[in-house]
Amino acid sequence: MADTLGRDMRFVPRSSNVISVLLVAASCVTATTLGYDGSMMNALNILPSYTEYFSLNTTTLALNTSALWIGGAVAGIVYGPITDILGRKKALFWAAVLTIISAIIQAAAQNIAMFVVSRILIGFGTGASAVAGPTYLAETMQLKHRAWGLGVFYDCWFVGGLISAGVTYGTAKMDTTWAWRLPSALQGLFSIICIVILPFMPESPRWLVHKGYNDEALDVIALTYANGDRANPAVLVQYQEIVDTLNYEKNTGETLSVKQMFKTPSARKRTILSLSVAVITMLSGNNIISFYLGTMLENAGITDSHTQLEINIILNAWSLCIALFGTVFANRLGRKKLAAISTAALTIFLFMFGGLTAKYGTSANTAGIYGTVATLFLFQGSYSFGLSPITVMYPPEVLNYPIRSNGMGLYTFLVNGVGLLVTFAFPYALDAIGWKTYMINGAWNVLEVLFILFYWVETKDKTLEEIDALFEGEKHSDVVDLEIVLNGKLDASNVLQGIDVPINSNEVPVTSKAVKGA
Repeated sequence: MADTLGRDMRFVPRSSNVISVLLVAASCVTATTLGYDGSMMNALNILPSYTEYFSLNTTTLALNTSALWIGGAVAGIVYGPITDILGRKKALFWAAVLTIISAIIQAAAQNIAMFVVSRILIGFGTGASAVAGPTYLAETMQLKHRAWGLGVFYDCWFVGGLISAGVTYGTAKMDTTWAWRLPSALQGLFSIICIVILPFMPESPRWLVHKGYNDEALDVIALTYANGDRANPAVLVQYQEIVDTLNYEKNTGETLSVKQMFKTPSARKRTILSLSVAVITMLSGNNIISFYLGTMLENAGITDSHTQLEINIILNAWSLCIALFGTVFANRLGRKKLAAISTAALTIFLFMFGGLTAKYGTSANTAGIYGTVATLFLFQGSYSFGLSPITVMYPPEVLNYPIRSNGMGLYTFLVNGVGLLVTFAFPYALDAIGWKTYMINGAWNVLEVLFILFYWVETKDKTLEEIDALFEGEKHSDVVDLEIVLNGKLDASNVLQGIDVPINSNEVPVTSKAVKGA
């Protein structure tokens, strides 16, 4: 197993499309597990067999639910360097192992302390895979599949949510503690799938080049772009871009340190952009729905737990469909426009939900209650359309190699820190001011829209190396942009001029002097 988790590619398929599917399937374990957890905790917070077993009050309800984010925040601090040292595959493997162990402990919990500790450990496991997974996927997927892969990555939140909603709907009929223990144990299922798939996947070519394994990096690019054809022009251009850019970064003194994220104006802007995604995706109001749907529905006038569980299933299915639809538009609209449309729409519907809850939440007006629930679906659909695909698509794109792992670590820390804040605070807010919580959140969302419109940088249709020009004014390689080659706008003989193919893993090619431009 140790060899197959490293550079060994004996079991890697020779089909680029199959590799793309496997990369997404294994990397998506983070979002699937988190989606499962969110939907599961939603359901458990509705089930008397769970709330009565732990004798939960507002404080312990919030603690049990939000403990996940504590572990995720810790993982964000420590797992960036680990991902750089071990490699992307091994880092993902150990994150999955920890998540499986933690799920078993949660299922066996005998008291609140044991339950909270298990959820902190699950948070660390999913947080670690949130550092390694998007980094791995962004660095290994070919250009035309990158937006699709990273978009589907967090769309899988709703795959996990839908599975969990179905599981908890079934176990709710149990009279024993297995009503919540069984869903808890099944949380480790996605990590098991990840471990099974990992031996059939290649290591990140950018990590391989950085470690000096250039020949193996070229093989990986050939496998992901051209079914193993090392002579394909697109393969050679992408390879040379990576080599040139990493050589430039080493020669200019860029290191894999936390300090590097704040060292230059361009690095600071990259870091701010990645962190803005963490804030926007966590503070737009979606966490209320993700963890306290039951409370929201009660405030809206839906008090029957059976009906609440049914709505949980339908909402996850609806959100998954809309998220996949939005992912299709990630390259057509671009990241910036997609995020702005999504955030503006969800802001409008959050205001509407707050107003309708205030008007009909305590009334017997059936039409008003149904209208409130419909607005909830429109809010979640708006969030799913843009912010779900963007969640881990944009951060690794704007971060260059020296700061990518640590940047995703800081991103994960902030995601979990903000998640902890809102998940712990919202029960008190909903208890104290009810519908006004949504109005305050909506006002904040207006600021998010303005930030996206005036500060974000568009990254669509560019390789990770070509994005450098957006921040630093130039690309650090002389080769033609990959999009030109993929679109057949340049003669292959021009593309191949000056590109150096390594003979063995110890040979490091010199900077290319290939023709630039069409």
